[in-house]
Amino acid sequence: MEYKKMLMQQRVFFNTGMTRNVKWRKAQLKALYCAIKNHEKELFDALKVDLNKSPAEAFSTEIGLVLEEISFALKHLSKWSKNKKVRSTLLSFPSAGKIYYEPYGVVLILSPWNYPVQLALMPLVGAIAAGNCAVIKPAEDSAASSKVLAKIIKSCFAPEFVNVAEGDKTVSESLLKEEFDYIFFTGSPSVGKIVMKAAAEYLTPVTLELGGKSPCIVDETANISVSAKRIVFGKFINAGQTCVAPDYLFVHKSIKEKLLSEIKKEICNFYTDSPEQNQDYPCIINKRHFMRLCEYFKDGEIVCGGKTNFETLQIAPTIIDNVSLDSSVMQEEIFGPILPVITFDEIDEVIKFVTERPRPLALYFFSADKKKQRKIVKMLPYGGGCINDTILHLVTPYMPFGGVGNSGMGNYHGKNSFETFSHKKSVLHKGFFGDLPFRYPPYGEGFLKLLRIIMK
Repeated sequence: MEYKKMLMQQRVFFNTGMTRNVKWRKAQLKALYCAIKNHEKELFDALKVDLNKSPAEAFSTEIGLVLEEISFALKHLSKWSKNKKVRSTLLSFPSAGKIYYEPYGVVLILSPWNYPVQLALMPLVGAIAAGNCAVIKPAEDSAASSKVLAKIIKSCFAPEFVNVAEGDKTVSESLLKEEFDYIFFTGSPSVGKIVMKAAAEYLTPVTLELGGKSPCIVDETANISVSAKRIVFGKFINAGQTCVAPDYLFVHKSIKEKLLSEIKKEICNFYTDSPEQNQDYPCIINKRHFMRLCEYFKDGEIVCGGKTNFETLQIAPTIIDNVSLDSSVMQEEIFGPILPVITFDEIDEVIKFVTERPRPLALYFFSADKKKQRKIVKMLPYGGGCINDTILHLVTPYMPFGGVGNSGMGNYHGKNSFETFSHKKSVLHKGFFGDLPFRYPPYGEGFLKLLRIIMK
C-alpha cells in the first residue's frame, strides 16, 4: 500500500470540510454501530481464534464497550461540539471569548493485540466524533481480528475517510515515517518511546496508552472473600493480558493465608479446577509470550496453578509466593495469568515501594479504613484505579482513562475521547467600537499605575 497516496486522499477529503458537520459525524457513528452489529458473529469467531475468548467475554470486554461508547457519543456529541463562551478580562474589554473545537485532520491509531477490537475502535469513536479522518493499524499478532476489523471499516466508510493498514511491524514503521496530525498509540512503554520519537520528527501530538506494574494492595481491614473474588476477576480476565490487570499483590501479613485460600477457591469457581483445559478460558497470544510467562515460574514458590497446555497455549491462573524483589517477575510487566505475592506490615512500606518505582497505569486498594484510602489516593501517583475493586474504572465513559509518566500520557473515553482528538481553538471577538485609548502608546504617567490595579 502506498501510504503517502492514502494520506493525501484523506487530506483532500478532510479539506472539503465534510467531517466538520456534526450531523454527518453522527451518521458515520451510526454506520459504525450497525456494521459492528452486522459482523458480531465474525468478531466472536475471530476473538476465539486469536485469544480463545468466549462470546460472553468477547462482548463484555470488547464489542459491548465499543457499542456503549458509540451510543454515549451520539447522545452527547451535539453538546460537546458547541462553541464554549468564556469570560474576558478588563484588558480586552469590550470583547467576547470563545473556544472552538476543531478536528486535527488525519490521525493514526496504532492498536495492540490483547483487546484487538476494543482498543482499535474505542479511539476511532473519539476520532470520528471530533471530525477527523483516520488510519488504523491493528496488531499483526491478532490477525483474525485484524481481518474482520478491516472488513467492518471497508463496509461502512470510504477509504479517504477511514482506512485500515494491515500487516507486520514494517507497516507500522512505514506509517510512522509519514506526517500525521495526531497519533494515538496503545502498547508497551518500549514501543511507546519509538512512536514518540517518530512523532517528534513532525512535532505531531500523541496520546500514549502504555502499561506498567500495577499494584494491588490489601490491608488487614478488607473484606477477604469479596476482595478475593474481585482480584481474581481483574487479574485473570483475558488470561491476565490486560494493561490494567493487577500485576502483583501486596497483602498485609496477618491476612495473607486467608486471602490466598479465598483466591484459590475463586479461581476454581471461575475457571474449574483445570483452567488450562477449559475451552472458555483465554489463551496466550503466541508461543513467544507463552514461553516468556513460563519462565516466571522459577521466580518463587507456586502455591496455586502452574499448569500449562502448550497445545492450546493456555496457562492456568498462577499464584507465586516468596518472590524476591530483584526477580524478573518483579522487574517486568507480567501481562499474563501470574500473580506474585508480597507481604507488608505497615502501609507506609507500600507507599515507599510504589513511589520509588515507575508510575503504574493502575492501582487497586482494598481496605475498610477511610483514612488509609485517602492516604493512598493522595500519596501515590498512578493513572487511575479503584478502591475495593479492580479494572472497572475503565468501563465508565464519565471518567478519563490514561496513564502518567512511564505508563503513558493523555487520556480518552467518553467526552475525553472527543477532547483528545480535538484542538481547542481560542478566539477573542471584538467589534470596532468601544476601543480603550490608554492601551496604545505613548503611555501616560498614570498608565503603569492603572495596569497595577487591573493586573494584580
